[in-house]
Amino acid sequence: MRSRSLPEVNSSVQTENKRGFGRKLFAFLGPAYLVSVGYMDPGNWATDLAGGSSFGYKLLWVLLMSNIMALLLQSLSARLGLVRGLDLAQASRTSYPKIVNFFNWLLAEIAIAACDLAEIIGMAIGLQLLFGIPLIVGVSITVLDTFLLLFLQKYGIRKIEALILILIATIGFAFIFEMIFAQPSATEIFKGFIPKKLSNEELYIAIGIIGATVMPHNLYLHSSLVQTRKIDRSIKGIKEAIKFNFIDSFIALNMALFINAAILILAASAFYKYGLNNISEIQDAFHLLENILGTYWAPTLFAIALIAAGQSSTLTGTLSGQIIMEGYLNIRLQPWLRRLITRLIAIIPAFLTILILGEGATGKLLILSQVILSLQLGFAIIPLIHFTSDKKQMGEFANKLWVKIAAWIIAIVIIGLNIRLVIETVSQWINKSENPWMLYIIILPILIGAAILLLYITFVPIIKNKLYRKHKVPDGSPEKLRITVNEIYDKIAITVDFSKSDSNAISNAILQGGKNAEYTLIHIVETAGARMMGNEINDFETSEDLANLEHYKSELEQQGYNVKIKLGFGNPKKIIAQIVNNTDCQLLVMGAHGHRAFKDILFGTTLDSVRHNVKIPVLIVKK
Repeated sequence: MRSRSLPEVNSSVQTENKRGFGRKLFAFLGPAYLVSVGYMDPGNWATDLAGGSSFGYKLLWVLLMSNIMALLLQSLSARLGLVRGLDLAQASRTSYPKIVNFFNWLLAEIAIAACDLAEIIGMAIGLQLLFGIPLIVGVSITVLDTFLLLFLQKYGIRKIEALILILIATIGFAFIFEMIFAQPSATEIFKGFIPKKLSNEELYIAIGIIGATVMPHNLYLHSSLVQTRKIDRSIKGIKEAIKFNFIDSFIALNMALFINAAILILAASAFYKYGLNNISEIQDAFHLLENILGTYWAPTLFAIALIAAGQSSTLTGTLSGQIIMEGYLNIRLQPWLRRLITRLIAIIPAFLTILILGEGATGKLLILSQVILSLQLGFAIIPLIHFTSDKKQMGEFANKLWVKIAAWIIAIVIIGLNIRLVIETVSQWINKSENPWMLYIIILPILIGAAILLLYITFVPIIKNKLYRKHKVPDGSPEKLRITVNEIYDKIAITVDFSKSDSNAISNAILQGGKNAEYTLIHIVETAGARMMGNEINDFETSEDLANLEHYKSELEQQGYNVKIKLGFGNPKKIIAQIVNNTDCQLLVMGAHGHRAFKDILFGTTLDSVRHNVKIPVLIVKK
């Protein structure tokens, strides 16, 4: 059986029993809202502020074009998840060689960390502006939201979607009032949506806007989130799901367009209008708003919206990280550990930048995060187009010719613009660096390797006219079964802890071996003294535990069973495995401890550790 994407919430929302267009649509609404927050994270704010303050309303059409691109790509992502039941990372794992998938995963993880970096900085800036908290402290506080998603997940995906919608609404209402305060020119706004030729300076900002808008992790995220809906798997049912998910995407992404446009319009009407043309730092915009617009609420709402944008993006970044790691590598870390690792990877550069370069360097760090995101875009877009155009896998839902043409044009435009952005950024680093040879040694090999990988995933499927298919499903093809039914174990080890679960564990062990087997009862003394002194300890608990083992042995021998006992000392996770591996036992029987969640963190999970470190089968018996 293949792995499901986001198994905790997969198919958890019922859509099949909904009657009427409105109820049906409501059941499908949600995934695109989680995706849309990536289009309004703090990284977008920097590019929108720079565009509006430098060029007024001229770049509004770039935002609109970016939104149209995003709508097509997100619809393809949703189509992949609905038709094949795979997210983008899982589809890549089934289609490309391991080495290609490893580097795709690595680039995707770097993009997630870069996105998380922008969210950390945005949240910290928002806290500083609203409450006067030092930036370095604000960065530290962002560690606390690591566990927010873990808390929310137990209440289901609909609750997470509701929270995201509240955060988006907070951002939206904040900017509605900002527009009222700023009183922008309706005529100029209309003119801004008309495409026009861009100067070199305008093109650079436009590239940044596109790079910040079409984010790679959103494509992985959307292909997974649509699978939270339980749908009718018939042709008609899939068509209906595709239709409703497109409506969901259209509404959500246009909300994101409104917010991005509002930031740019605010910058144009509040800064460009008064000749303040170099406002790219979020802090600068905040401090100028009250003086220019004449109200305390303008900067306050600006900071509240910034915090909401950072928090909402953090939640979806967590999900994206889980999807990418599980999809590409089939590795399932504990969610809290996965989240903590991602957050720490992002916090370290934020800490170092603030400590070494000062708080004024955060704007540059935000731009750097967008450059890193840009570098990864092609590695998500191109496989997505290949997968959704594959008639063998997608059937009648494969991309039509006009969709393929449009998608490839978008891919070429986005990748071309982002390549230019990366080249120009790296060139600036080299020109300003005192030791440019270090950048040549470090940066150029990475860029060359990325270019080779991009060429491979683009052209190899076209040349071969088919995708690499060593494995048909994410967890591999099933092997031929070899069933044995008459084997009875001769030597069985049983862990006991002198609780009610011992009877159940011993009974199940006897079912596997009968009267002729030899049974070894194992108990571990876990006191501090036992951990330090091992078998040299001779305290009260040790003597009591030994007496209990002798009691079990005597009782079983009276019933005709052959029993040995073994008392170990120290950490049960290690000692049980050592004892079992040093014997010739053929089966280990363990009773489940009966605790979960928080107690697992406190007491540890002995079962998982032992079963991964012994060389024989393990039978786990429920308490």
